[in-house]
Amino acid sequence: MAGITNKRSPTDEDLPPMFQLRNVTRQFGKKRAVDTVTFDIPQGQMVGVIGRSGAGKSTLLRMINRLVDPTSGTIEFAGIEVSSLRGSALRHWQRDCAMIFQQFNLVPRLDVLTNVLLGRLNHRSTVSSILNLFTREERIMAIGALERLGIEQTALQPAGTLSGGQQQRVAIARALMQQPKVLLADEPIASLDPLNAKIVMDALRDINERDGITVVTNLHTLDTARNYCERIIGMAQGRIVFDGQPKDLTATAVAEIYGAETAIEESMTSTSINIPAAVAREENASAGYKPLALAGL
Repeated sequence: MAGITNKRSPTDEDLPPMFQLRNVTRQFGKKRAVDTVTFDIPQGQMVGVIGRSGAGKSTLLRMINRLVDPTSGTIEFAGIEVSSLRGSALRHWQRDCAMIFQQFNLVPRLDVLTNVLLGRLNHRSTVSSILNLFTREERIMAIGALERLGIEQTALQPAGTLSGGQQQRVAIARALMQQPKVLLADEPIASLDPLNAKIVMDALRDINERDGITVVTNLHTLDTARNYCERIIGMAQGRIVFDGQPKDLTATAVAEIYGAETAIEESMTSTSINIPAAVAREENASAGYKPLALAGL
């Protein structure tokens, strides 16, 4: 994937969108979590979805990945209606549409390398998956993903022993192993400290820009959405109330998204800090470290 850059030409607006959501709705009992949502996403965009807790952000992403089915409406990707996929076709979609979560969803007792390799399961035969028979090439690929995220030195540690920021980077490395076309991130920095929040968001932006992978991420902090996303979708009570560029996100629009009667003060938040180079290197320092040798390669 390295070497691919996300450079859109002036004619890209004429291309059909990668994603098309039409009147997508999700009902939980009497509560309408997502209400007739319609929008398109072209290939290669980095989109931030913002809104209060309960606005429908997580449900929206889970419907795109098909962890939750829409009550009504359609979701299409490259002309294929993913909202109606079943069986192996659905598994292939969930391989192409990787997802990371606020709580990481790793297997704590397994080592980091094995957790990352689990991202290859939908690329493999049932027998190989059951026997956990990962090839040397897959192991090298997994080490490469960890190196890209700056945590290769953790390869043989149990995932549960890592910090929250490290675990989220392991989850991103696992997603990269799927070789996805789309990466969904559901509140990826909500439980992280400022330094690790910046590292994770930098990683998502690098994946978007270097690999050309479409990234859609739910975020709570306005400054993060402004700094990292070329497009922002604001949700309130299950509906889209804003869809545009960060520069168009006015105080009035922010107040509507968050249900405030007065303008919201945008204080400096998680990803607004600068990380000293020495601090950023300290976490990954390991003189003479050889990840391939350590992993038996």
